[in-house]
Amino acid sequence: MNTKGKAFKYPDNVDTDVIIPARYLNTPDAKELSLHCMEDIDKDFVKKAENGDVIVAGWNFGCGSSREHAPLVIKTCGIGCVIAKSFARIFYRNAINIGLPILECEEAAEEIKETDVVKVDFDTGVITNVTTNKSYVAQPFPPFIQNIIKNGGLLKALKEGEFDE
Repeated sequence: MNTKGKAFKYPDNVDTDVIIPARYLNTPDAKELSLHCMEDIDKDFVKKAENGDVIVAGWNFGCGSSREHAPLVIKTCGIGCVIAKSFARIFYRNAINIGLPILECEEAAEEIKETDVVKVDFDTGVITNVTTNKSYVAQPFPPFIQNIIKNGGLLKALKEGEFDE
């Protein structure tokens, strides 16, 4: 599984209220919610984001509330991966549960610039900045978690019987 797209760069401590402001949480429709993804930090994000693009961020990405809406709207916008120096623990788990690929890699998060083209190989954890021709290695998820992400989330993987003995 791979993704390739342009990078959107964000700082440390991007919280879930910045990813999807609470004022929009009155709808259960992920597509409608995704229209407001990142708008408080990057008002043009949804206009610029394309399938396969990558969010690159600093420390503690996804801190704040425990809502699954944050990784869900990122995924619904077509983002192929979030690369950060670190993730808030609950965001990390929610991302896996809904099938949003994420990788922690301090060096990549530090060096990748806004609009650089980034390619990610989830099986190996190799992150390549195509713009600079530099590669980084993140710890890939073990096969059972990769399987959850490939199936689009935990519930979909369970429905597919991917965890049957």
